[in-house]
Amino acid sequence: MSGIVSASSPRRTLRGVGRQVKHLVTSSPSRFAIIIFASLILLFTGLLSLPIASADRTVTPLSDALFTAVSTICVTGLATVDMAAHWSPFGNAVIFVGVNIGGMGVLTLASVMGLVISKRLGLRAKLLAAGDTNPMRAHGGPVNESQTVRLGEVGQLLTTVALSTLVIEGTLAVLLYPALLWAGIPPIAALWEAPYYAAMAFTNTGFTPNAGGVTVFADDYLVLTLLMTGVFLGSIGFPVIYTLIKHVWHVKRWSLHSKLTIITTVLLFIVGAAVFLVLEFDNPRTFGSMDAGETTMNALFLSAMTRSGGFNVIDIADLHGSSMLVGCMLMFVGGGSASTAGGIKVTTLAVLAIAVWSEAKGRPSVEAFGRRIPSDVQRVALSVVAWGATIVAVSTVIIAQITKADIIDVLFDVISAFATVGLSSGLTAELPDSASYVLAVTIFMGRVGTVTLAAAVAATSRSQLYSLPVERPIVG
Repeated sequence: MSGIVSASSPRRTLRGVGRQVKHLVTSSPSRFAIIIFASLILLFTGLLSLPIASADRTVTPLSDALFTAVSTICVTGLATVDMAAHWSPFGNAVIFVGVNIGGMGVLTLASVMGLVISKRLGLRAKLLAAGDTNPMRAHGGPVNESQTVRLGEVGQLLTTVALSTLVIEGTLAVLLYPALLWAGIPPIAALWEAPYYAAMAFTNTGFTPNAGGVTVFADDYLVLTLLMTGVFLGSIGFPVIYTLIKHVWHVKRWSLHSKLTIITTVLLFIVGAAVFLVLEFDNPRTFGSMDAGETTMNALFLSAMTRSGGFNVIDIADLHGSSMLVGCMLMFVGGGSASTAGGIKVTTLAVLAIAVWSEAKGRPSVEAFGRRIPSDVQRVALSVVAWGATIVAVSTVIIAQITKADIIDVLFDVISAFATVGLSSGLTAELPDSASYVLAVTIFMGRVGTVTLAAAVAATSRSQLYSLPVERPIVG
């Protein structure tokens, strides 16, 4: 009898553990996203640690393999090793697959696979996919007109995600191939570098497969323009691409989210380029040695890449400190929601700017393009900025203390990590293992998203059935 009890006890324990794990995975899309991203990072760390993944057929150190895996799955582009020299063809193939998985979004990819297999989406699959395409779905409570993608449209959106990724990357690769040939790249090398660059541009990653990176194309405006186009399309987000496909010539039918994303993205792109021109025109190490055409093109390219692209023609360490600070601001904002870009997102900035303007005008509600922006969206926008600033501040202090490096270099690389940009002052490649782990955690938290992370921690929020007395503290 005691043998039966002892045999059944472990089974009950295993069942209990299984129920706990199942509850953890299925209790919220936010927790599910974090678990999937973490699992993929571990898987790709293992793959990149294999001797076959390195060019010299040796085992890559754990810190470098882990950091590269995080940077790959989180489509960041920062690296602690020489990406062109360290990895073998197998390692490059692993990285290529990883950035596409990370760029599409793990939840979205899982839903696309489920759609293909079952030919239809269940309610829970739609909720998971909607949560990936709009962070508001990760929160409990009502989600009203702020929803960028309705549940009924999720199936169409997922098809758009899959097709747009294939079509855009495929088209970029086809256009880049002759451009790389004209730039002097051998035909065989260009055959795999073209899709590699296309994937890195559209996913806003910024890894480069060749020695010298994009600097070898500094005078090739065609290659630079194609890379900027890929970065722009990846950074505006799949919901915006979906809207443009449906209503490309009917601007009035665009969603508020699409209007805010496109307007803010274009505005920051132009303003960023203008500011870089003003700050760097007399810097002999950057724009000071260029003619007007080269200066304009490089300013536009730098502005586009600080939005989350990660490619660089100019050595970031050669920029003035003022330009690096402007770059930090642009990187912190990042790209569009539900895109391959990182940062707090342009819609977050737009919502806060509109809220401040409405408050200054004394308006009772926050409105834009004939639509009212509800207060819950404003609170989420404020929370995203607060969480993001906190993560950046803590990571900067820790890494600065470990490395004793210049604070502007540390801040630049930390924001680049948080916003999954990939530009570096040169500090990341020299980090000790302890600091690289801190930066890897920063990348992970930036990619998963501050809203998703907060929602995952507080997924089991309780309803409050009473209201406390109101008292107004003095603000400002």
